[in-house]
Amino acid sequence: MFPPLTLKTVRWRPLEGEGLEHLTVRAVEGGIRAESTVIGDRGDGRLYGVHYRIDLDAGWRVRSFRVEETDGSGVAMTSDGEGRWRSESGEPLAAFDGCIDIDLAGTPFTNTLPIRRLGLGPEAGTVRLKMVYVPFDTFSPFPDGQNYTCLDPARRYLYQADDRTFQAELPVDADGFVTDYPTLFARL
Repeated sequence: MFPPLTLKTVRWRPLEGEGLEHLTVRAVEGGIRAESTVIGDRGDGRLYGVHYRIDLDAGWRVRSFRVEETDGSGVAMTSDGEGRWRSESGEPLAAFDGCIDIDLAGTPFTNTLPIRRLGLGPEAGTVRLKMVYVPFDTFSPFPDGQNYTCLDPARRYLYQADDRTFQAELPVDADGFVTDYPTLFARL
């Protein structure tokens, strides 16, 4: 559904407060690597700077990720691509069994992961997923239920929190990358 990707660089800005994300996604041996720097404020005057790297296999399944704040705090995990996760030190993390994708709080990029991986069409209906969610304030991941529905093939998807507390229609470009995230981010 989406073309193979060799290199792509995009930027987003938050719709509230100051900030910027600069993301580069490129093909590497065995898959895809996404690297980004995000700067912003948490809405209470506290500024932050975050760097993340996500390694994906050729099917856009997360194999590892690392998220670090500029002060050195952060989190890293690895996956077998089938929903079994380990800590950076190699300990199994059973709480995340079944999670294929991750969702990083401060970026619209991670919505691209299930969109590209699943290649949903309107006939698929709503797909319920379990994600490894990483908030940028604590870097303490937790499992999070999310739903994706294709509204218009390769152009618009409905994202819904599993608990129905939030939803957004996400327009995407020809590569499946979010162009605008209503109320949160706009692509530059």
